[in-house]
Amino acid sequence: MNNILLGLLSIVITFSLLIIVEKIFKKEGLYVWISIATIIANITICKSIDVFGFVTNIGNVLFASTFLATDIMIEKYSKEDSKKAILIGVVSQIIFLIMTQYALIYKPASTDLAQEPMKALFSLNLRVSIASLVMYVVSNLLDIYLYQKLKEKYPKLLWLRNNVSTIISNCLENYIFTFLAFAGIFDIKTMLSIATIASVFEMIIAICDTPFLYISKKLK
Repeated sequence: MNNILLGLLSIVITFSLLIIVEKIFKKEGLYVWISIATIIANITICKSIDVFGFVTNIGNVLFASTFLATDIMIEKYSKEDSKKAILIGVVSQIIFLIMTQYALIYKPASTDLAQEPMKALFSLNLRVSIASLVMYVVSNLLDIYLYQKLKEKYPKLLWLRNNVSTIISNCLENYIFTFLAFAGIFDIKTMLSIATIASVFEMIIAICDTPFLYISKKLK
């Protein structure tokens, strides 16, 4: 139950901070948020937790916040701005990967205590990293496309375009990423289980972000 409460609190804190950053810094704040969120999510995704007997990771909420950020960007600024935000997120991830790998090359001093923990945290699995980066781009661009189309067709149904675009994009990302990253490592049943559990959790998070989108739109 402790992890559940912490998870709910994490959703409220994360989405609230996103709204505050956008309120203060406008779209530039969203650019910064997406850059920071993608980097921190890549670190915190390494920590797994048990929720209702299922295993998930604590990077899901931060990653989900990038979808909320692009939805806010479309709603209050433009589709082009949201695409630029995704590009910034991609560049941030690439720089993060390059610099963390470079840091591991240095020979540590005999008194160093950080090398082994850093190796455990930042050791690069090239296949997983490429799959993650590709699906980050694909899923976010799909979210932008679906959100914009639904906005044109149902301009008054903010909750609809927010949830439908985010849930479809998240589910697609989870299933394709899992198969790209783990095909040949796990059997199909295991991969489907991993992707489905991740998708269910992210559906819940997507539904929870809807009130924050309404709040953001009200804050001029």
